Amino acid sequence: MATTRANQSENKTPRFSLLSKDQKEEIYLGVVKTLADTGADVHNEEARDVLKKHGCKVDGVRVYIPQEVVLKALDTVPPTTTLYNWEGKENCRIEIGRTYFGPGPTPPYFIDPETMERRKYLRKDASMVARVCDALPNIGYVDSLGSISDVTNGLADLYEHADQIQNTTKPLMSWAFNVENARDEHRIGIALAGGEQAFRDKPNFVHYGEPISPLVSDKHAIDKCVYCAKERIPQVYTPCAIGGATVPASHAGQIVVAMSEALVGVVVAQLLNPGTCVIIGGMQSILDMKHSTYAYGAPELSLMSAALTEMVNYIGLPMFSQSGCTDTKKLELQSGVEATMSVHAAMLTGPTFVHDNGYTESGKTGNIFQTVLDDEVIGMARVIQGGITVNEDTLAVEQIRNVGPGGHYLYEDHTLEHAKEHWRPSLMNRDSYEDWDTKGRPTMSDRIVKKTRDLIENYEGPSSRVPSDVKKDIDKILEEAEERVQGKSQLH
Repeated sequence: MATTRANQSENKTPRFSLLSKDQKEEIYLGVVKTLADTGADVHNEEARDVLKKHGCKVDGVRVYIPQEVVLKALDTVPPTTTLYNWEGKENCRIEIGRTYFGPGPTPPYFIDPETMERRKYLRKDASMVARVCDALPNIGYVDSLGSISDVTNGLADLYEHADQIQNTTKPLMSWAFNVENARDEHRIGIALAGGEQAFRDKPNFVHYGEPISPLVSDKHAIDKCVYCAKERIPQVYTPCAIGGATVPASHAGQIVVAMSEALVGVVVAQLLNPGTCVIIGGMQSILDMKHSTYAYGAPELSLMSAALTEMVNYIGLPMFSQSGCTDTKKLELQSGVEATMSVHAAMLTGPTFVHDNGYTESGKTGNIFQTVLDDEVIGMARVIQGGITVNEDTLAVEQIRNVGPGGHYLYEDHTLEHAKEHWRPSLMNRDSYEDWDTKGRPTMSDRIVKKTRDLIENYEGPSSRVPSDVKKDIDKILEEAEERVQGKSQLH
């Protein structure tokens, strides 16, 4: 006999699972064994000291971390961390089960929005990318989509942070070359928040840090990890693992190494300041042995990202993943196929932050047109992620009886109410052939370019609301950074 339910909330959000419980346990034990027996190189004396103090074996820069230290650290990572924009309004909850899609940082090249040609990424691009992302409904956080080439060498990260954070009210993911620049980015966050305590109460960005595969927490990555932990800055600590090159070619082996690398940052951060937010995961794909490229559009990227998400969530941490990226060089059918595969896989496994939406050419070129396409794909995938609500109203048994066989539902109040829930495309074409022909037969690429350029030209963003005194503080921080970098160059 069927059971009746007033409302069904179970399994409302569909998820797929790649790993069995036994497989997860085996991978976890592989991580534990790797950290305890192989260890990792940690290039920060303060980090090594705190690890040694809590029971880790230290031999030079090599640190061996026993399971009990890992478990203690995992126990203190907060289950939820709230981010705010610089106006003090909540804009993100970092926790398992919530997913935010955004671009990624650092590609050296960019597709010019006017000429459609590949060129170096420029400072003006950072503000533009932030504004477009701010306008796109399914892009949940902002990143630079490139590395500025027309500012003082060594300060691209800082200028990107300064320009982007003023042009969006969505969460900002920042990166830094070194701890000095990370400190300046923090100063900008403090200036916008209204003071150090205000920033601690309402942090307005997440810092991205990346150790080196295999198993090296290099000076810059671990220095920034230590700084963020002490200052209570939410941070990502996540490697870029290349299957068959920097990590084993076997998928399970890749996960073991990637998790081991990332957990070093978790342990260090929690030992220094228990309760600080740390997100792990990372870029996971393979080396294409034929072309010697890191394959961003490979199905293995989706497979590995999904499996690693399961493992990271298995140990109770939020996941930093990727999607919406492609190996192709321009906006075309391949870029849509590859992006859709990875977006859909990410949506159905539930990582917290999903970056690289807009990456092309195997991560070498940022493309804001690709980001706009990804936004549409993400919107479609969210419909599937939303599942189906089953209750007395949605079952519509009364409406079915009223209409009866052979009728239609066009004039039903129930139809008007629920049709509002239907997803409506902004790029996908549903015109009749005649209407499409009348409009000049625009292709998907045509529609993407038109929408993107319209956003660039007409969406102003929030930068005009930044108080003038705060703008002056940010300019002063940038000037001091220029003096610091130029002083260093003169010494050398």
